[in-house]
Amino acid sequence: MGVVRDGGPVSVSSDGQTRTAVVSLLVERGPATAGEIGDELGMSAAGVRRHLDALIAAGEVRATTGSGRHVTRGRGRPAKQFQLTAHGRGKLHHSYDDLAGAAMRRLRDLGGDAAVREFADDRIEAVLAGVETAAGAVTDTPDPDAVVETAERIASALTEAGFSANTRRVGAGVQICQHHCPVAHVAAEFPEICEAETARFTQLLGTHVQRLATIANGDCACTTHVPLAANTAHRIDSLPQTDAQLASATGINREDSR
Repeated sequence: MGVVRDGGPVSVSSDGQTRTAVVSLLVERGPATAGEIGDELGMSAAGVRRHLDALIAAGEVRATTGSGRHVTRGRGRPAKQFQLTAHGRGKLHHSYDDLAGAAMRRLRDLGGDAAVREFADDRIEAVLAGVETAAGAVTDTPDPDAVVETAERIASALTEAGFSANTRRVGAGVQICQHHCPVAHVAAEFPEICEAETARFTQLLGTHVQRLATIANGDCACTTHVPLAANTAHRIDSLPQTDAQLASATGINREDSR
């Protein structure tokens, strides 16, 4: 794309290349401030904002102060962060979407829904094959520190598989955030893919997790909340379900994930 990383600032030769570099960076790291983007690209924050304004006008990027990271400026004011929108993510190249979708439809024709679910289960198990179950998960008493460590290992494994994931502490829990999904278009048609991921997270962490947002549903990231309360192994129907309950229990505003 005309952008060269060689241990220093990225060189760009046109507005189009610069904006491509900005988009690529947001895919790799998720929400970022203009200053952070500028540091990565060897540009001033003011120069970056010009390109961000163009991307916002095109509907590809949005500004937010609710990403969960405590970035401040001036007298404690939260710094504005920028992240890709569903429209911006949709413009990325997904050259195998049509082929993958056709293969999944054929699999369903031949083996029914059970075959799709089995494939989805096998896929996420392969992606997370190197992640060990959190200590205490088998006995339904997972250690909170072990849960956090396992969540970080899940994020690392997802990143290696192309999902650009990380974790962040929010309220009485931790979130696993996937800023890119290489199978988003297919998952939109086959929700079994997302369901298998959530189920595997629950197995590895030893606690029922809750999906707050998914790229497949048009959100800016896939966000999974993992509770870290003393008794984390409670039933899924005891988790807060309404937006107000969720915000009260975890400090999360569901709209911030969109």
